[in-house]
Amino acid sequence: MTRKFWRWTRNETPDSFGSDRTLYLDGEISDETWYGDEVTPQVFKDELNSGKGNITLWINSPGGDVFAAAQIYNMLMDYPYEVTVKIDALAASAASVIAMAGTKVCMSPVAMLMVHNPATIAIGDSEEMQKAIDMLSEVKESIMNAYEIKSGLSRNKISRLMDAETWMNAKEAKKLGFADEILFADGQDETEEENPDEPDDSLMLFSRKAVTDSLLSKLIPKRKPDTKKPMENTVKVTDLQKRLSLLSH
Repeated sequence: MTRKFWRWTRNETPDSFGSDRTLYLDGEISDETWYGDEVTPQVFKDELNSGKGNITLWINSPGGDVFAAAQIYNMLMDYPYEVTVKIDALAASAASVIAMAGTKVCMSPVAMLMVHNPATIAIGDSEEMQKAIDMLSEVKESIMNAYEIKSGLSRNKISRLMDAETWMNAKEAKKLGFADEILFADGQDETEEENPDEPDDSLMLFSRKAVTDSLLSKLIPKRKPDTKKPMENTVKVTDLQKRLSLLSH
């Protein structure tokens, strides 16, 4: 069994969302992969199903093992009661996948949500490298399924957000459909008038690709146009006369 990265507490009275139990996911989502692990997922599932009623899930995690995230996502989606997700400070990478299982996803006004492409480390020949590439492509498609179900965005849009490694604050996540509510907003009207001429990518708070492209454009000097005047013909008259005399003979 791998290290437990979750903990449960039982509420003395139901919280504001009617939850009797609270689940906390703090730190890395498993320091070892759940791929091929039959013990740890079963422990999580048994603890999840040990009680009844709505649950509140607090997330503060930079991500981790995608297979652990996928299994937790499936278990929460299959749970027969309401699951309210509250993103405390960070739900990045695999942790953002788990967050998508919430019946309602709430974010702190100072929280961040990050989506990006899956990554791995592989060794071997070209065939092994190709297998790793194919595997990552399939993992990306599976992650996109969770984002698509929650946000309703097109797969092309989601793919672009993942390619760019997109960081979103609470307002941007809500605007894109990854979150439903901003905590502590006290019923304030959070809607903003959208500019139809504004490109979709303007909704990104941070894009690693955009930053990299901007940095490269500054590091690589641009070639300045040649402003030098062409050299004028400075042949002396006497030299020109000598050339003409040679041609005449």
